[in-house]
Amino acid sequence: MNAVLYILVVVIWGTTWLAIYMQQGVVSVPVSIFWRFAVAAGVMLTVLLALGRLRRISLRDHLFCLLQGACVFGFNFFCFYHAAAYISSGLESVIFSMAVLFNAFNSMVFFRQRPHANLLPAAVLGIAGVVALFWHDLVATRLAPELLQGIGLSALGTFGFSLGNMISTRHQRRRLEILSTNTYAMFYGAAIMGAIAWACGDSFMPELSARYLGSLFYLAIFGSVIAFGAYFTLVGRIGASQAAYSTLLFPLVALSLSTIYEGYVWHSNAVIGLAMILAGNLVMFSKPGMLKAWGKTIA
Repeated sequence: MNAVLYILVVVIWGTTWLAIYMQQGVVSVPVSIFWRFAVAAGVMLTVLLALGRLRRISLRDHLFCLLQGACVFGFNFFCFYHAAAYISSGLESVIFSMAVLFNAFNSMVFFRQRPHANLLPAAVLGIAGVVALFWHDLVATRLAPELLQGIGLSALGTFGFSLGNMISTRHQRRRLEILSTNTYAMFYGAAIMGAIAWACGDSFMPELSARYLGSLFYLAIFGSVIAFGAYFTLVGRIGASQAAYSTLLFPLVALSLSTIYEGYVWHSNAVIGLAMILAGNLVMFSKPGMLKAWGKTIA
């Protein structure tokens, strides 16, 4: 079962980055996010009510769902959608793979779980990999503000996603039903984005094109209802840090699609950077003794 959930998350979320790129256009970012999660929450609510599986929760738990909605179904995507205007969708997914390190750090802060013995070497590899990945762009643009903004927004969005993981862990430790809490959180996330769009005077009319509506449907049903349900189920079954391991394979899927549809060019530093990020995440989940064994083997 874990393998099926894992594959669903990797395949679907590895492709949603391109769908986010396809959402760029005349519709404002808050409105696009509003429609994505309003549709997703509506579908989940309908299904759960039909099956009699929607669970009531306390006011305190609703407040945590509100916070989860802001972190995972609101402001983090606000960052990702804006970042897509500055960097390719594939590069966004690479930065998102750092969620595994954020989850390890946040688990230590919020649940006092001892960090993995390999956290430091993994973090060093990951940070160095991100620098290598963007090195060609950094040199070519001389640290253009737009590039740095895209990197910063993606990193901020990833950290928000990680905070949402911690809230989901809290829900499941309290034995709350994952589909119900996801439904409430999606509604709250949509409401927050809708309030921002309304305050900014944005039009709620979606773009009536096959490109926009198709990507919206894919993001709402596959990227939200199915993938988030599978991912947070994994969080409950194997833990937040291990579930985030699935982000290792996102860049391979996303960068491949970005190469085909966005014209992403693979420079040597990009290959090296991607390899370092993947290695850093692999180190994060290897057994502590394996690093010493590798060192002896190389020596």
